Amino acid sequence: MSSSLSDRSTRVRESDSNPLGGVTSKYPGPRAQISRDQKLPWWRRVLPVIASHRATFIFAIGLSFVSLIFQVLVPNMLSGDIDNTLEKHLHSLHGDVIAIVIVGLLAGVTGIISRQYVYATAYNVEADLRSLIYEHLTWLSFSFYDRVQSGQLISRANSDIRSVQMYSTFAPLIVVQCFIGIIAFGFMLFINWKLALLAMIVMPILYVVGIKMRKVMFPISWITQARLAEVATVVDENVNGVRVVKSFAQEEAEINRLADAAERVAWAYIKDANIRAVWSPWVQNLPQLGLALVLFFGGWMVLQGDLKIGQILAFNAYLLMLQAPFMMLGQLVMMGQRAKASAERIFEILDETPDVVDRPGAFDLVDVRGAIDFHHVRFTYGNGVEILSDFDAHVAPGETVAIVGRTGSGKSTVARLMTRFYDVTEGAISIDGHDLRDLTLHSLRENVGVVLDEPFLFSVSIRENIAYGRPDATLEEVEAAALAANADEFIIRLPEGYDTVVGERGYTLSGGQRQRIAIARTLLLNPPILILDDATSAIDVHVESGIYEALRGLLTQRTTIVIAHRISTIALASRVLLLDEGRVIASGTHDDLIARVPLYSEILAQATGGERS
Repeated sequence: MSSSLSDRSTRVRESDSNPLGGVTSKYPGPRAQISRDQKLPWWRRVLPVIASHRATFIFAIGLSFVSLIFQVLVPNMLSGDIDNTLEKHLHSLHGDVIAIVIVGLLAGVTGIISRQYVYATAYNVEADLRSLIYEHLTWLSFSFYDRVQSGQLISRANSDIRSVQMYSTFAPLIVVQCFIGIIAFGFMLFINWKLALLAMIVMPILYVVGIKMRKVMFPISWITQARLAEVATVVDENVNGVRVVKSFAQEEAEINRLADAAERVAWAYIKDANIRAVWSPWVQNLPQLGLALVLFFGGWMVLQGDLKIGQILAFNAYLLMLQAPFMMLGQLVMMGQRAKASAERIFEILDETPDVVDRPGAFDLVDVRGAIDFHHVRFTYGNGVEILSDFDAHVAPGETVAIVGRTGSGKSTVARLMTRFYDVTEGAISIDGHDLRDLTLHSLRENVGVVLDEPFLFSVSIRENIAYGRPDATLEEVEAAALAANADEFIIRLPEGYDTVVGERGYTLSGGQRQRIAIARTLLLNPPILILDDATSAIDVHVESGIYEALRGLLTQRTTIVIAHRISTIALASRVLLLDEGRVIASGTHDDLIARVPLYSEILAQATGGERS
């Protein structure tokens, strides 16, 4: 599994163009994969990604450590200045002031540089994590998307990744603070070991509080991230379905739905805030008890002559440095629990394995003749509903076959199985005698072109949409494909012609225009096997006839399966397969089936009636 992921990542990084045929991004892609070992703690699984940026990260942490070392030196220098210069007048104050200023400047400069490198590392790690999720999502099978909402995926790829990134990169900085706290404690022991131990009396209590806080924070962190995903789902559905919402005047209902989701998020945030309100004061104020004890007993020791004024001032400064990591403890615990909850939500996706993958030893489909055989195919979707049962058929090379049947009879399922969007439950499908499962997915989908009944267009130019499968295609080749799909006539009338940018999902075009562009996109690939899945359902009958006139010459050069409702579509085929209840119940020419199969006539009559209505 890990090797296939690595190979897939390498292919993505080596790609010379982006998915829409644009300029290659400067982002080199993730340098490492998340560990696949599900038994490891979440941070160990993320560690390879962070370690791939170890050069800048170590440099940032090292500079941060140096900066804090300079800060630690300042109180000791002040102590010597106060005791030796101000009280005993042993030497001039000017040199001491200059030394402190220099040390302070060095601390500031190294601190600034370290933060710059920390932020750079953090955002690179975030980009890697987001890229890994996207790569994995493109690898997963259709069955995954059948059961997972897009809003959930968007949330995991955004807010959940940000939580993991923040903790993974900033927690080490807090660890550096802890090391500096140890050094500060060493100076405290050197000044007065009794007072140093007294200052540490509250630290065990802080540890217990931190453990308790971690236990109560994790559940609410998980709930918060899950409810944020619910909001993302509602927003995504409303944006994509805005036309349906407005058509049915359901704006108020959707606003209420979003408000309910937002209220659930608010409840989770309030619960989170209440937990912080209870536990944070303990973490923040317990160290103050140690400071009060130091001031009380330290002041008494100064009066007794056992401690110098400069020493007590330096001791208090070191105590404040020692308290800083503990002051951050509450924030670290909360960040850690949110990161843990987010990481587990991310791993829910990354631990998914696709149902459809290349078999070991899979080979490329080459020199395709186009013979297709369905060997007693049975197929059941994940919800348990059987769609195809004993579907058996043969399509000869170069033949155009129409599949006709009632709605829900399994026609579109045949198209999805041909490209291995899903694998058959039983039986087999073969091309030129090769079981589809023995072929590489990439070569199969290069040779089997599909035009779906619901065309999807990207928010780029029409030219880029048509050239999606061949980003290197020339304008002349794009125009030729558009002519074949009868799309050129409306494209050249657009303001920018082929450079016109379509709106989101292509909604600035009509349904028929979108489908013609989708047909052109497939024709540009010139696949030896073509599947038209009700591809002209949204196209006017007169425009459809023009498309089919252009297609007739092309279809003679390839094997074609047409999912059909209209008689005009069926006319393209030399043979018709009548599908009912998941199996072929009749096969023959259009005229033959009209004459001898009443169900065929009934289905066509219903389709014709739907068109007239």
